Amino acid sequence: MKNSSHVRWGICALLFFATTINYIDRQVIGLLKPVLEKDLGWQESDYGWVVFAFQTAYAAMMPFAGRLIDRLGTRLGYFIAVGVWSAAAMCHSLAANAMQFAAARFALGIGESANFPAALKTVANWFPVRERALATGIFNSGSNIGATVAPLAVPWLAVHYGWRSAFLITAASGFLWMALWWILYREPREHPGISLAERLMIEEGRGAPPPALAISYQRLLKDRVAWAYLIGKFLTDPVWWFFLFWLPGYLNTTYHLDISSLGLPLVAIYQASTLGSLGGGWLSSFLLRRGWTVNRARKTAMLICALGVLPLIFIQQTGGHLWPAVALISLAAASHQGWSANIFNLPADVFPQTAVASVVGLGGMGGAIGGAIVAPAVGYWLSFSHGSYAPLFIVAGSIYLIALGIIQVLAPRLEPSTNSLSC
Repeated sequence: MKNSSHVRWGICALLFFATTINYIDRQVIGLLKPVLEKDLGWQESDYGWVVFAFQTAYAAMMPFAGRLIDRLGTRLGYFIAVGVWSAAAMCHSLAANAMQFAAARFALGIGESANFPAALKTVANWFPVRERALATGIFNSGSNIGATVAPLAVPWLAVHYGWRSAFLITAASGFLWMALWWILYREPREHPGISLAERLMIEEGRGAPPPALAISYQRLLKDRVAWAYLIGKFLTDPVWWFFLFWLPGYLNTTYHLDISSLGLPLVAIYQASTLGSLGGGWLSSFLLRRGWTVNRARKTAMLICALGVLPLIFIQQTGGHLWPAVALISLAAASHQGWSANIFNLPADVFPQTAVASVVGLGGMGGAIGGAIVAPAVGYWLSFSHGSYAPLFIVAGSIYLIALGIIQVLAPRLEPSTNSLSC
């Protein structure tokens, strides 16, 4: 038997690629927004309702997706989820009006709702506490890579082969990932390639595996940490949705960039996000290795990230120049991803493994509900104000400090739950 192995990082790579595909599929419509508005005669409010359909499905399915992953396990549950969202992404190519796009987006939201519950449960199963934020930062950086690849690939496909091809070709990668996942993934105790040393390191501090009992949502919703996680996601996830779905429109409206000119600014923003995701995960892991408590390390990293988003409120002071605005958005997007790398790990830090995906599902539901409220509101606001983005950036820049304050009030100490969680 080998003395050591690094199978867990190969598993992390699979999570990274799944998240990359996830974000490519969901970002295609934002990149094609100027083209679809022209070809199909959409208004800002129409686009807002199309985004609302995705967010509503995502929110409604998140608790069920988390429960599905907890019951079926990550291998089968993740496999099913990627199949659903890849098929839904392809169906966008058949849509001819806003209603049909909304239906396809609704189906996409159903499938994509399982990505983060499945990925975070996998991290909880495969990594010790001290490595979880780093592993989460690595796989979560796939969202930034996906958002970077999409602006390069989608406009090219749309220009050369039509906008429908962009949905078809980007969705196809999901089916390839499904094959790799089914072949390569097993739980740590069942994986043939893992060494005893690595398995013991993964399981350090856990004791015996918990019984495979589902924890009721009624019980979880009595826990203040679950509410802290849910509210934190409700307040801050809509900012990332705003970046994802509305930045191409912002750059088009404010700086008159067409579909072939959007790539470089968006690549810069999402590359910065990648660094933020890795940096935020590394920071709390570094502090934990220095002997800091989980509570202190996570919240310190989240405070630094919240302060990094704050300068976004000054975006109107850039004097109408593109690259200073891109720099502020890049800092904010990077800080959001660093925030996410840490808040994502709160369920695994506090709750037993049998409840992790369910709590993640609750938080994802909260974030998607926030996004579903924001999407039509942004659409109507932009129609009413004739494209005034300044108030939207002010709200986005300030909301993280508010969220962190609420988390501190609800969960002043983050530590493994000693409550008797039961079905």
